[in-house]
Amino acid sequence: MIVIKTASEIEAMRRVNQMTGRLRTALAAMVEPGLPTIELGNFAKKMIREMGGVSAFYGYHGYPGQICVSVNEEVVHGIPGRRVIHEGDIVSIDTGITYEGFIGDTAVTVAAGKISDENKRLLEVTQAALDAGIAKAVEGNRLGDISFAIQRTVEEAGFSVVREFVGHGIGRDMHEDPQIPNFGKPGRGPVLKAGMTLAIEPMVNIGGPKVKVLDDNWTAVTKDGSNSAHFEHTVAVGKTAPDILTLV
Repeated sequence: MIVIKTASEIEAMRRVNQMTGRLRTALAAMVEPGLPTIELGNFAKKMIREMGGVSAFYGYHGYPGQICVSVNEEVVHGIPGRRVIHEGDIVSIDTGITYEGFIGDTAVTVAAGKISDENKRLLEVTQAALDAGIAKAVEGNRLGDISFAIQRTVEEAGFSVVREFVGHGIGRDMHEDPQIPNFGKPGRGPVLKAGMTLAIEPMVNIGGPKVKVLDDNWTAVTKDGSNSAHFEHTVAVGKTAPDILTLV
């Protein structure tokens, strides 16, 4: 069942999502060569506590980290740890906070120092795919319009979208209906209505779309070892325009 949020619930979601957006921005600014990813996790724990929230990820189905940090070929769900960020890496940071009974969720991929032209293009295309998907989050469109806009942007650039992981509805629960694939046909799926809240999150690979999960049972990596990028905003469907709740 897709939950339609009231105006007051949307404002509560805006508060937690702006907190999550501030955390995302602060973590992105920390990324530099030589930094162990655990330092990002430690900083997130402190900042979330100072803002009065709790990590929406820690303990979720047993996940051991405060945030997800995925480097290069790691697609999503990388656990902050001893991996050291190197010059030329791309680092995906996925953050989630629970506050006042609602959840915020957002992700970004950033460069560590100087990165290759191919990696720059990957980041640009993934951001453009997110923007294209968000633009369709308007009442009267269908869910497949979001999926198709993302897929077309990615594939026209010569990259591929991950199919095993998808975006999702979000609110009082991390994963609500509907699922939001990053591929699909326009004009298909549920009709979008104002008050739906969606975590739209293209995951884009330089190589093929296939992924595998490592022995830690969390970290998903590209099967062919190519680099991957991940961008995400939480968005409220609007009557005439999307409302991006994670903007700061």
